[in-house]
Amino acid sequence: MLPRGRWVRCTTSHCCPCRRSAVEASCWERSLNGTRDVFAIPLEDGAHLVYAPLHGVAFAATSGMVAALSAVLRGSEGGDQDVAALARETGLLRRPPSPVTRRRGTPTPTEVTLFLTTACNLRCTYCYASAGDAPATYMTMDVAKQGIDFVIDNARREGAPFAGVHYHGGGEPSVHWNLMTESLAYARERAGGLPVIAASAGNGVFTDRQIDWMIANLNGGMSLSFDGLPEAHDKHRPTVRGTGSSARVMHTMRRFTDADYPYAVRLTVTAEQIPLLPDSIEFVLSNFTPKRVQVEPAYQLGRHAGEPDAETEEFIAAYREAQGRAARFGHELIYSAARVGTLTNHFCGITQDNFCLSPAGNVSACFEAFSEDNEFADVFFYGSPGADGYTFDMDRLDRLRDLGVEHRSFCDGCFAKWNCAGDCYHKSLATNGRGEFTGSQRCHITRELVKDQLLTRIAGSGGLIWRDDHTGEPCGVHGGTNE
Repeated sequence: MLPRGRWVRCTTSHCCPCRRSAVEASCWERSLNGTRDVFAIPLEDGAHLVYAPLHGVAFAATSGMVAALSAVLRGSEGGDQDVAALARETGLLRRPPSPVTRRRGTPTPTEVTLFLTTACNLRCTYCYASAGDAPATYMTMDVAKQGIDFVIDNARREGAPFAGVHYHGGGEPSVHWNLMTESLAYARERAGGLPVIAASAGNGVFTDRQIDWMIANLNGGMSLSFDGLPEAHDKHRPTVRGTGSSARVMHTMRRFTDADYPYAVRLTVTAEQIPLLPDSIEFVLSNFTPKRVQVEPAYQLGRHAGEPDAETEEFIAAYREAQGRAARFGHELIYSAARVGTLTNHFCGITQDNFCLSPAGNVSACFEAFSEDNEFADVFFYGSPGADGYTFDMDRLDRLRDLGVEHRSFCDGCFAKWNCAGDCYHKSLATNGRGEFTGSQRCHITRELVKDQLLTRIAGSGGLIWRDDHTGEPCGVHGGTNE
């Protein structure tokens, strides 16, 4: 039975008046049951969004219903019986399961990500790796073979359904083309009857011969960087000769589309191009068929250090308008830390024994710590090649494993804690340094976008109660859910 007169019905996330409330950090949530499992998030006109992430329940309610629910959850006698019935029916009176997991013992990865090279055929203005500014490094076949042998042997020993071989790094993987193709051919031959799933990130500036090979061999798909409107893309993603690269990337996407090949698109948004984001999203979805579209503000790292900040209220507003346009194409945009439907203490693979090899063959847990001279290499590099596999620094690995969001005090009491899982640890180091995490503007963006996702799901569930029917896990290979 639904308590009468206590509900705020959400019919659409794009017109609901509660959706655009900008609340101060001091009041963006309050716990209703004293254990920080159930939250009341202020909206407009006295309304609240009630969210119980671990119970998988969300609904919009009046202030009166919030007060009554708080009393019920705290066990007060003589509480509203209709609200008590709602709490029982939605499971709010039961202790929820914990999403916390932790790896232990010597790592036995069954997937490897090869950082093939730091060389790149583009000179992106916001490149976190500053690719091309320093002499390039290249992985050898021996380094690739050792990593591939290690994960295939582990996959067989562990009874895994497949082994994974992926390509990423501080440059463009396809620039080291011979090693990319030869290493994957070696992996499939070495695996025998064990399936090998292969995927790559890339800038999309490929030849037709390369595209043919990718369609035929990268059965795990491709993540392409493309910034939407050609003029937006070309301004920040020029070739080494200074010319625009959008035409080449669009050719790649057309080839992928014609082949029904699975690919994702990631847009990076600089401060001055925030107003173009809605049109960029419409351009992408009007002309191409990516499986996913991810949008992130440009990070102030590498070549973009010191540039204007894109993690702003203007970004949130532009993202919301862009999401409205994406919805017309049946898409929900992805922002890496806003992941309703995922409950986890891991943002990405750094806390889950991510096994990535630098060109020199050393083991990193982080895609952004791709070389031994990275500022935070001492945090993320935890292994080195040996005569028989790899030698792991278990103290360093255990410190990485302990970086789950349950150990981050700033995140205690945040309603988005188990969806965001603490966000990107490399970026938090760059923002906060090596001390205790004290938050960033990304935290505000995450909370606002999680709130939007919840209201969208409530509207899609009839406007009253949304129930999560699963708890997804973030991708341990590609960073967050989709990076």
